Amino acid sequence: MKLSISELAKRIDHAIVKPDATWQDVKQGCLEARELGLRGICVPPCYVGRALELLEGSGVRLCAVVGFPFGFDLPEAKALEARRAVELGADDVDMVINISALRSGLYDLVLEDLSRVVEAAREGGAIVKAIVEACYLSEEELRAACELALRAGVDFIKTSTGFGPSGASVEVVRMIRSIVGSRAGIKASGGIRTYEQAMSMIEAGADLIGTSTPRAILGGARPR
Repeated sequence: MKLSISELAKRIDHAIVKPDATWQDVKQGCLEARELGLRGICVPPCYVGRALELLEGSGVRLCAVVGFPFGFDLPEAKALEARRAVELGADDVDMVINISALRSGLYDLVLEDLSRVVEAAREGGAIVKAIVEACYLSEEELRAACELALRAGVDFIKTSTGFGPSGASVEVVRMIRSIVGSRAGIKASGGIRTYEQAMSMIEAGADLIGTSTPRAILGGARPR
C-alpha cells in the first residue's frame, strides 16, 4: 500500500496524554496537528475547551480520553466524563474499557460501561473508540472485548493506551480485524514512532494511527 504524506496525515491522531504533559505541551500539539494536517489530536478532558479554541477552523478532530489509562472508573463516572467532554467540544471519545472486569468475566459490567459512554457521546454527535489494552488480554479475552464493544455500538477498537507493557502490534491488529471484520474501524496506538511501523499497522488492517511522534512518522514518508 502507498499513501501520500497528506493521506497518511489524515489517518493520524496525535496524542498528548502523558501524566506529566502540561498545557504548553497540549498547545504545541494542537499547533503541530494544524500544521501537519492531521486527522485529530487526543488530549486530557481538562484541556478540551482550551484546545478547541486552538483548533477552530482547522478540520482537526478533537479527541478526549475517558477512563484513562486504567478503565477502573464507575460506568456513570465515565459517562459523565464523556458527556462533558463532548459538550466542551470533543469530536471523539477514546475510552478505556474496564479491563479488570473483562478479565474477571464480568461481561455485564463491561457492556454497561461501554454502552453508557456510547450513549453519552452520541447525544453530542461524537464517535467512540474503545481502548482494549490488548497486551493484557488472551485471544479469548480480546475477542470478548471486541464483541462487547460492537454490541455497545462503538465506532473503533483501539489497541492500547500506550501505558501498558507493550503497545500496538501487527499481530494484534490482524487479530482484531479478523474479529470485527467491517463492523468497526481499528486504531493502532502505542509505541508507533516511525513511518515503517505506521504503514505495517495500516497494511495489517488499521484505519487510524495514534502516536505522540507524528512529525517523525510523516518525515519518513515519500511524496508521490
